[in-house]
Amino acid sequence: MSTAEPLRHSPGAVSDDELMLARQTQVLELIARAAPLHEVLTEILTSLESLMPGARCSVLLLDRDRGTLHHGAAPSLPEHYVAAIDGMAIGADAGSCGTAAALNTAVVATDVRTDPRWIRFRHIADSAALRSCWSTPIDGPDGLPVGTFAVYHHVPHSPTRREALFVERFTHLTAVAIAHAALIGDLVSSEERFRRSFDDNPIGMAILGPDRVIARCNTALTTLALDGSEPVGRPFTALLTPTQGSLDDRFETLDGGHAARVVFEAALHRAGRPDVDIEATMSLLHGHDGGPAQYIVNVLDLTERRAAERHRRALLEAETARRTAEELSHVKSELLAAVGHEVRTPIQAIVGFAELLGTIDLEPERRREALDHISAAAGHVMDLLTDVLDLSRLEAGALPLALEPVRVDEVVDEVFALLSAKAEQRRVGLSHDVDDQVVLADRRRLRQVLLNLVGNSVRHGNTGGSVDVRVLRTADPTWVVLSVDDDGPGIPPDFLPRAFTAFARPSAASADEPPATEAAADGPHEDGIGLGLGLAHGLMDAMGGDLALSRSTSTGTSITLRLPRPEASS
Repeated sequence: MSTAEPLRHSPGAVSDDELMLARQTQVLELIARAAPLHEVLTEILTSLESLMPGARCSVLLLDRDRGTLHHGAAPSLPEHYVAAIDGMAIGADAGSCGTAAALNTAVVATDVRTDPRWIRFRHIADSAALRSCWSTPIDGPDGLPVGTFAVYHHVPHSPTRREALFVERFTHLTAVAIAHAALIGDLVSSEERFRRSFDDNPIGMAILGPDRVIARCNTALTTLALDGSEPVGRPFTALLTPTQGSLDDRFETLDGGHAARVVFEAALHRAGRPDVDIEATMSLLHGHDGGPAQYIVNVLDLTERRAAERHRRALLEAETARRTAEELSHVKSELLAAVGHEVRTPIQAIVGFAELLGTIDLEPERRREALDHISAAAGHVMDLLTDVLDLSRLEAGALPLALEPVRVDEVVDEVFALLSAKAEQRRVGLSHDVDDQVVLADRRRLRQVLLNLVGNSVRHGNTGGSVDVRVLRTADPTWVVLSVDDDGPGIPPDFLPRAFTAFARPSAASADEPPATEAAADGPHEDGIGLGLGLAHGLMDAMGGDLALSRSTSTGTSITLRLPRPEASS
């Protein structure tokens, strides 16, 4: 039969629909007031029993994890019967309720004394004077049973169409009540979790209303602010002031949806005590209409963090100072050893030739040769001391410079002339293509830079190789870019990061590697004390330019210099 058909009633009598509507209204009022589930279920069962004389009803709630049914409500059943079936396991032979819950279908036992599904429960039913039981599963939101709705009679009985309609509607109402109770339970649990996480949180927390007034705050914030007095009811703007910007700007950022949260540092004001540095995190909760409903604020006291940062900074500074002292001591030792080694040879030459001139009457040609050696050795010592002095002036920012327009080709010609003898000795070809480029530089210092770069290429390149100085094309007309290229074996890879560091030299391992080219035919290279590239880099920087290593491979090295044109500085 269709349960959608209206029930028939005699003229002038109150219809079943009206009675059912009145009962349903009472139940819904209980649900709306969030009455306890047992009270709501009892009202449902009492209502149904008033509409079905002779019926005694019950609701059992299903524990899905354990697969057992538990007492929900049974206002008319004997207490010993309710206790006996409380906690029963569901299954295909577990009476009407246990079977309905297991199979998710209605089960009608017209006579429990003959129904095979009641074999294990007949003695309990007899003791309660129950002869029939009709059980319907109560569906949850997922369509699976959350309990059973049972109707008992004291005689064998089959449900009528009218009873089927009543049970259908009240079973649905019971499902609503159970779901609502579960929702209320979840809300209560959620509120309890929120209360514990909010009130017991060691971080200060506050909830602001749309008017930005503190509506609620936890113990941590109350303790931190205002000497423990209650901040509730105070405008949030009176509690703290951002270190940068304004608090209103942060609120507008949240209100406009430009950020999910804002984090900023601020000073938290306390009555009678100094302000506290804090980090505030604010986020916005929207209301049903989409407008701002509440602001959630977390306040973190930065006192301990700042103290820890100062401690870490002090430790770092102490460690840095210790390492710097060790490095300076190591560099000083290396510098003294390198300068001592570099100066010893020319001084020995000076002393040796001076003694030779003082003890032996030499022929004019031999005498001039000795004097030339003394002059060369003295010049080498003077150049070394000049480089060390220039480096110290660069580090102190006290190197005198005379910037003026300088023709690059003239300086390159001077450098080539000074290095021509060494280049001829090693059969290295020198060439340049710089046209009539003019740069703003100190002429003597530019010559010193090119002398170091070209000299390095001549000394450390391949015998019979070449060194080329040329102008590179650039998209920026305010700069002149030069390139010094050679075809030597390149700078050792492990030395590249330190190539422009003063007094840095290739490691012993690199120096001991077998030569990849015939440059070794000239004997040991003139490694010096590692001043050339470092000093050249510093001089270029002092003149407003820069120096960079653009290529260094086994087939050659390329170093670029960049200097401004005179008109670029006007």
